[in-house]
Amino acid sequence: MAVNYCTVCGQPMETRDIDGTARRACTSESCGHVHWGDYSVGVGALVMKEERILLVRRAQEPGRGYWTNPGGYIEQMESIDQTIIREVLEEAGVHATVKSIVAVRDQPRSIHNVYIAFDMEYTGGEPVPDGVEVDQAGFFSLEEMKEMQVADFTKWLIDVAMQRRAEGLTADANPVVPGNASVFFRT
Repeated sequence: MAVNYCTVCGQPMETRDIDGTARRACTSESCGHVHWGDYSVGVGALVMKEERILLVRRAQEPGRGYWTNPGGYIEQMESIDQTIIREVLEEAGVHATVKSIVAVRDQPRSIHNVYIAFDMEYTGGEPVPDGVEVDQAGFFSLEEMKEMQVADFTKWLIDVAMQRRAEGLTADANPVVPGNASVFFRT
């Protein structure tokens, strides 16, 4: 869907060539806002407990009936590490902390999606589905998963969790950017 009116000042938008790409831009000379595109950032959790991985069964589309790792989309003013902690607790009733970022999926499409997968430390709680997005939750072994309808992308993430070759990106507790409200991750 085209952006017809500026989200900053409300004036009409037009299509202009900006650095070789057709973009929607505000017609007001005093505003000049450019719509750079539509994006979404998703996060997913790989939580292990005693060689078993936390999975939830989707109760809604997309993917209704499929088992996936807990996850969701970031809120506007929420950092990605806080998002995944919240999503695991909301969907599965499990407490977990972020250890590292272990995988990223880039999915260019009309709403460009980036998905960031976290290795998480189980800290407590028994899996309980939220009853809205998820109708079942639990920790499962690879053997048990063979009999389950696990989503293909989740199968890839499980492989990442089981076949890890590195620790991934961890939160930088002392970034060299003083006073910045950003969250930084590094090797």
